[in-house]
This record gives sequence, structure tokens and C-alpha cells, in this order.
Amino acid sequence: MSEAPLPVTPASPRRPRVGYAMAAAGATLWAINGTVSKVILASGVSSLRLAQVRMTGALVGFVLVLLLASPERLRVRLRELPFLAIFGIGGLAFVQWFYFLSIHRLAIGIALLIEYVAPLLVALWARYVFHEHVRRRIWVALALALAGLGLIVDVRHGGTISTGGIAFALGAAAAYTFYILLAEHGVGDRDALSLLAWGFGFGALFWCFVAPWWSFPARRVGADVSLLGHLSAHHLPVWALMLFVIVIGTIVPFFLIVSALRHLPATRVGIIAMLEPVAATIVAWAWLDESLSATQLVGAAIVLAAIVLAQTAR
Repeated sequence: MSEAPLPVTPASPRRPRVGYAMAAAGATLWAINGTVSKVILASGVSSLRLAQVRMTGALVGFVLVLLLASPERLRVRLRELPFLAIFGIGGLAFVQWFYFLSIHRLAIGIALLIEYVAPLLVALWARYVFHEHVRRRIWVALALALAGLGLIVDVRHGGTISTGGIAFALGAAAAYTFYILLAEHGVGDRDALSLLAWGFGFGALFWCFVAPWWSFPARRVGADVSLLGHLSAHHLPVWALMLFVIVIGTIVPFFLIVSALRHLPATRVGIIAMLEPVAATIVAWAWLDESLSATQLVGAAIVLAAIVLAQTAR
């Protein structure tokens, strides 16, 4: 930690197409990560422990990359620490914690639908707190996207509705909104990698208090598990699947999403991230042989149309 000035990187011009590609790629990787996580959870690893492994592993990855490439980017001013702690705990850690709490009480589809109220909350925050102009087309796109998500997750057949589950899912939506808004602010002061390294650092520290490492079920990590569905004949050790979750399902997509905020406002990044449930439904159909009805296909088309509409709002 230091109070000395940090190296300033010349501001790069905004390139919206690069931002769109980054956000879409990040959402797609998150979708694939969901199916891989489902395989891990089926092996007996709890959702809390998987979240802990995900955050701690990502922390190690981000720090190693920075130490090898540019260690001076890890320097931090004392006055930055409160912001980084709030970003890491209130954003990165809480969004996972509330989400896992909600899916213990709700069908995953309903929990995911409620969480994706977040882009609407981002737009409301931009309009009424930051007093930014949000075009009418954005509001129409958000309404279409939420309607499409409702068709994808098929709320009517989603199972029993739990008041506590809904409350936790709304908490996940609030934390996701918090994360996007803080990340948009954070990338104005430091690069995406160091922002994420410090954020995941505080998040991993938080998980140490919630679930101490000395009680971690280490024996499960070495077990071989079936990949389920169409790949059920194939097996991989749990540690290999966890490595995928850490690198491909966390480090890469979080870097892409946060980097996209250098080229696009948080409102648009949030809408593009709605590709995640669309892609997750397709991945689950192709891998796990989960049903993909005509209604879900219509919902996916509506979400994609909403994203295109949002991007035309210059």
C-alpha cells in the first residue's frame, strides 16, 4: 500500500463494438460455467464452498498475472481501500451468496429471472440518481428482455414460490446492480485486472470468515465424477472442473465484463449480460439434455431482439 501516485495510463478511446463483443463473450462464458458448476454441485460439493473456491482461485489467478506482467499495478492508495472492500464484498461476494441462498428456496430459473431485474435497476439508478438521460428505447428493451427471460425460465412451471427465496434473489439483483455500478466507477481510476484482483481479495477474505478453510471437504476435490447428460460416459476429477470454473468461468468473463465498461455505459453492459440465461438454456439442452421448448426459443429470440434494440439507442 502506498500514498504515492499510481502510474497513469493514457485514456484509450471508447470502442463500442469491442465493448459489445467483450460483454457478450463474458455472458456466454458465465452460461457455460453454470452447467460445469451443476456437475460439481452434483458431486456433493456445497454451493457455499464452490463460491469460496471460485473467489479465492480467481484472486490467486489475477494476482499471479499482475505479478508476472506488471506488479506496480497492484499498488493501492490507503484512501482506495474502503471502495475496494465495498466492491469486493458488497458486489462480488454478496451477489454469489444471495444467489446461492435463493436457489436453495426457489427453482434456479425463477431465481435467475429475479436476479436479472438488475439491468432495470441500473437504468433507474442512472436516470434518477446520476440524472443521466436514458432513452425510451432502453426502457422498451429492458421490458422485452425481462419478458423473454420469463418465457425462457418458464415461471409457470418453476415450482413452489418461497418468500425468503424471492427476498434473497432480489438481494442478488441488488448486489449485481451494485457490482456493475461500482465497476463502472472503478475502471475510471485503475485498470480492470487490478480492480478485480483487489475486489476478489476482499471477497475471498469475507468467505474465510463465512466458511473457514480448515473445515473444507478436501477429499471431494480428488474424486472423479461423471459429466452427466450426453457426456455421462466421461469422467473428470472435481479439481479439474473447479479449475475450469476459476479460469474460464470467473477470471476471463469478469475481466471481459469489467473491461467492457471502458467502452460502454453500465446500462448497456447490463442488458448484454442478459445473454447469459439464453446461452445457459442452450448449453443445458446440448450438454445435459434438458428440454428446450418452442416457448423457450421464442423467449430467447425476444431477449436477443431486446439487446439489439438497446444497442441502437445512441
